[in-house]
Amino acid sequence: MVFAPPGAGYDRAITVFSPDGKLFQVQYAQEAVKKGLTAVGIKSREGVVLSAEKRLRNRLAEEYSIEKIFQIDEHIGAAASGLIADARVLIENARIEAQINRLRYDEPASVQSIARHIGDLKQLYTQHGGVRPFGARLLIGGVDRNGPHLFETDPSGVVAAYKAQAIGGGAPVMLEFLEKEYEEKMSLEEAILLAFRALKLVIEGELEPGKLEAAVVPLKTKRFQKLTHEEIAGYLSKLK
Repeated sequence: MVFAPPGAGYDRAITVFSPDGKLFQVQYAQEAVKKGLTAVGIKSREGVVLSAEKRLRNRLAEEYSIEKIFQIDEHIGAAASGLIADARVLIENARIEAQINRLRYDEPASVQSIARHIGDLKQLYTQHGGVRPFGARLLIGGVDRNGPHLFETDPSGVVAAYKAQAIGGGAPVMLEFLEKEYEEKMSLEEAILLAFRALKLVIEGELEPGKLEAAVVPLKTKRFQKLTHEEIAGYLSKLK
C-alpha cells in the first residue's frame, strides 16, 4: 500500500481544505503579492493619495505602458501589487460595475460598494475547481458623498477599510513607518509627501519621478487625477 505524504493534494485543488483548515492555493496567491512591487494608500481630511513603486523591465520598454495605478471611475482609483495581469482583470470588472451603478441608480457608486464587489469576485475564485485565486491585492481609494475612503482587498476576498495601508514586498517596513508618522488631520499635500517618504524606504537608489507613480482624489473636486512627472518632481524637491 502506498501512502501519500502529509499535505499531498491539498495544495493542488482550490476546493479542498487541508486538515488544519487551510486553503493552500489562497496562501500561494498571498505569496505572489509579497513578491510584487510596493504600493501605498493614504486617506487625509482633504482626499486620498495612491502611490506605487514603478520599475521598467528593461531600458527598451516604453514607460507609459508600465502602469500600477488605475482609474476605476471619475472619483475612484486603485493601486495594485502582485500579478498585474490579474489586477487588470479586476480593474476592468470594477469599471463595469461602476458604470452599471450609474445606469441603474443615476449616481456614482460608493467607494465601499466597488471594493466589496471586487472582494466578492475574489472570494468566488476561492470556491470553484478549474480556477485559481487572483494573485493581486488592490488598494481602492476615492471620494464619494460620505467623504474620502481607502479599502484593501486581498486574494482571499477580505475587504477592509484603512486610514493608511501598504501592499507588496516592502509593506512591512512601510507600515511600521506609517504607524508612527500618520496623522488624521494632515492635508492632501502632507499625505502625498508622507507616501513618498514611505516609498523612499523601499525604492533602491535615489527617489526619482520615473521610479514611482501617484494619483490623488481631492475632496474638493472628487475627481481622480494622476500626477505628472513635473508634479511628482515638485513634491520630491520638498523632501530634500
